[in-house]
Amino acid sequence: MNASNELVETLAGLLLQRGWMLATAESCTGGMIAAACTDRAGSSEWFERGLVSYSNAAKHDLLGVPEALIAEHGAVSEPVARAMAEGAIAHSRAQCSVAVTGVAGPGGGSAAKPVGTVWFGWNVYGTTHSECLRFDGDRAAVRQATVAHALQRLNALISARLL
Repeated sequence: MNASNELVETLAGLLLQRGWMLATAESCTGGMIAAACTDRAGSSEWFERGLVSYSNAAKHDLLGVPEALIAEHGAVSEPVARAMAEGAIAHSRAQCSVAVTGVAGPGGGSAAKPVGTVWFGWNVYGTTHSECLRFDGDRAAVRQATVAHALQRLNALISARLL
C-alpha cells in the first residue's frame, strides 16, 4: 500500500466515524486527490464530489471564487485557495473540503511563484485553514507531493476537531 492509499484509509475512517462527506476543489492536481479517494472501494459513503477547476473561469463558475480576487492575487494565492475550499463546501453537501492551486511545471513559474509552489485550502466543519508549500521535482513529483500533503493535513485537521 502506498502513502496516498494509507492516507485515504485514515481519511475514510475519520469521515465515516463522524458521518461527514468530503468535497475536493483541484487545480494543479487535475482531480488526482479525488481519484486517490475514489480508488478506495466504498468511497461513496464519505466522498461527496470532486471539482476540477483548472482555469480561472472554472474557479469562478464552479466554486464562486470572485473574478476580482483572482485578478488581484492571482490564481496561485492564499485568498484563492481559501475561496476554493469554501466554494467546495458551498457547492456541495460536504462538511469538509480540500482545495489546491499551484504551479506544477515545468513552465508557468515566476520569481514570486516558482515551479513547485502550491497553495492549499481546507475547510473543516466551517473553519478554513490555508498553507503554502514549495515542492521540488518534476511535474509528476510536485503533483504527487501535493496530493499526499493535502490528505495528510486534512486528516490532522479532522482529527483535531472536537465533536
